[in-house]
This record gives sequence, C-alpha cells and structure tokens, in this order.
Amino acid sequence: MQILIAPNAFKNSLAADQAAIALAEGLKESGLICSLSCFPIGDGGDGTMKLLIKHLCLNTVEVNTIDPLGRPIKANYGYDQKTATAYIEMADASGIRLLADNELNPMKATSQGTGLMIKDALVKGARYIVLGVGGSATVDGACGILSAMGAKFLDKKGEELKVSPLELLKLDRIDLSGLDKRIEYCRFTVLTDVKNKLLGSKGAAFVFGPQKGASVEQQEILDDFLEHLNYIWTTQLKKDAGRLIGGGAAGGVAAGLWAMLDAELLNGIDYFLKVTDFDRKLTKADLLITGEGAIDLQTLDGKGPFGVAYRAKALGLPVIGVAGNVPLQTSEQIDAYFDILIPTGHGAVSLEELKKCTAENLERTGKLIGKFLQFASKKTVK
Repeated sequence: MQILIAPNAFKNSLAADQAAIALAEGLKESGLICSLSCFPIGDGGDGTMKLLIKHLCLNTVEVNTIDPLGRPIKANYGYDQKTATAYIEMADASGIRLLADNELNPMKATSQGTGLMIKDALVKGARYIVLGVGGSATVDGACGILSAMGAKFLDKKGEELKVSPLELLKLDRIDLSGLDKRIEYCRFTVLTDVKNKLLGSKGAAFVFGPQKGASVEQQEILDDFLEHLNYIWTTQLKKDAGRLIGGGAAGGVAAGLWAMLDAELLNGIDYFLKVTDFDRKLTKADLLITGEGAIDLQTLDGKGPFGVAYRAKALGLPVIGVAGNVPLQTSEQIDAYFDILIPTGHGAVSLEELKKCTAENLERTGKLIGKFLQFASKKTVK
C-alpha cells in the first residue's frame, strides 16, 4: 500500500512538516506493511513559504527588517535566481507570533516590515513577488507595505501620516509618485486561504480583528477605517476592492495590494499544489491522509485539506482526515471529500493542553490508522 501523508499546519501548535512526520511515525509503529511518503502542504497560511523553499530547493535570503511594532528583527525569504522570483512570508515580519499576547494591537501594528522584505527582493532583481499573507498581526490594508516602498499617505493639509490605522483615520490622499521604480517591472501575487471580503460583518476587521487583539469597539473603528481607505482607492485609483473575493485576507493586505499595486489574488492551496507538482505524487498513492487544526464546512472554502482531498477524490482515492476538531454531526458536503474524519484528541483536556501534545496525539492517531488498516486487510483476506 502506498500512503501519501499531506497535512496542513496545525495552527499555533505544529508545523505541517512536523505533523507529517508524527503521522508517519505512528503508522510505522503500527506494524503496517506499506510505503509512506510525506508531502506537507501550505495554503497561504503561516509556514507556506518555508515549505515552498524546501519543495522548490530555493536559496534563502536573510534581511534586516522590523516587526509589527517597529522593532528591528531579521527575517528570511526564498529566492529563485532563475526566475527572479521572491517567496515572502508576511508572518515572518508582520506576524502575530512575533508579539506577546499583551502586545497585540491592530490599531498600532503595521505591515511595514513586510514592505522592507519586498524592497530587499526588488534590490536583488526580483521580477515576481509571491506573498503568503496568513498569520499577520495587522489590519492596515497594506499601507505599511506601500510606505516601506515609497508611498506617502497624506491628510487634508498634505502632511504625511504614520501608517497605523489609528493615524490613517485622517487619510485624505495617497501619493504613489515616490514608489520604487522597480515595481513597474515586477508582478505581485498574493496567496490567500480565505474568501472573506474587505468590509462588513464577515470582513477583515470583524472576522480577523479579534484574533489580532482588537476589542469590539476597535473592530468598529477598523471597519470604518477600511471603508474610508477603500473610498480613497475607488475615487483616486479607480479600484473598488469592496467586492473582491479574498480581499479581507491579512487585515486587508490582499485588497490593498490589488488596489495599489495591481496584484493578483490566488487561492493558496491551488498555487502550492501546482508549483510543487503534487498531482504527480498523488497518482502513485493508494490512500491519502491529510489534516489540520480543524476540519469543518469552512475547510471546503479552499483550505489545504480540501485542496488535496478534492484532487484525491477526482482519482477515486480514499481520504482520511485528521484534526484537533471535527464536526459532531455528519455532513454530506464534508463526506463527499473525506471518507473518514478522526479527531486527534485522546482525552478530556482544554484546547491549550491539546495544542501542547499535538505531535504525540498525531503519532497515536497514525498508529490507530495503521492498526485499523491491518485489521481491514485481514478481514478482506478471510
């Protein structure tokens, strides 16, 4: 039996490659006679670019940049010299994981650090920027990114504003005349793992604001800010991002780069699987095992496990999904892509405790799968 193990990251607990290793170790411990292949996946969320660097054997570039609060840090990105393509992870400079819980504040956090990484890539000759935007700590509509590359955000008096949402509430005009000229010769692609639009109850401020530290009052202010920002884009740049699918990703970074740099937005898992030639690997498999922190109806909106399960089902392959959280009730929509869903938790513990033992639980789950497959094989022989 050829088993392909292709999990996404288990958010805030285990990276995709570590999840794949844990599942593989469990399957080996079960004594199942099989051939195992690990193919960790990323869908634009935090960790996607690190996986692409490995899968595509890219050069790693270290750069001096700043975190969401402006403190100096170092970050890495992948670079393909042959295609002049830079693969940049927004979370490496502007991510939630860079801040302590008591530091989260999207009213002051900015994406400038990501802009500095992009600028470094432009200096090195990049003609194509691929940006993974998952895990950001910001809700600034990409204004921080643009400011690092020369854009100015002005109030009614023509005075330059700092690029935090708190200051940008006074925004009257965007001056793009000082943008790095190399941008004219560079294409931008934003990889997203969500379909949320920029504004409203399902937009960037209300859906993603809370996890970035925004209070209920601040969520209202941030939504107003993004609505005003989109008004500026619409009137000045003739780009209305309000209806853009996925525009709310990373606190409106996706919408902002589309409006101000004409970036294209792509489903992250589709892009990832295409450039890593996943389908070729899948055609050799008899069974696919995938998973992430939660598998539910939202997974079907383009998350990593759905992307691989969809392709496996097109080939008639069985799919096992493992997750820390699975629905209590069955769903025909989910069942169409996942033959079996297995929760990884093996005890009544809190979510925080569950996250701490994700690797152990995945290994135990892998062993359980292997035992079941052996049992099924013996019954079939009889």
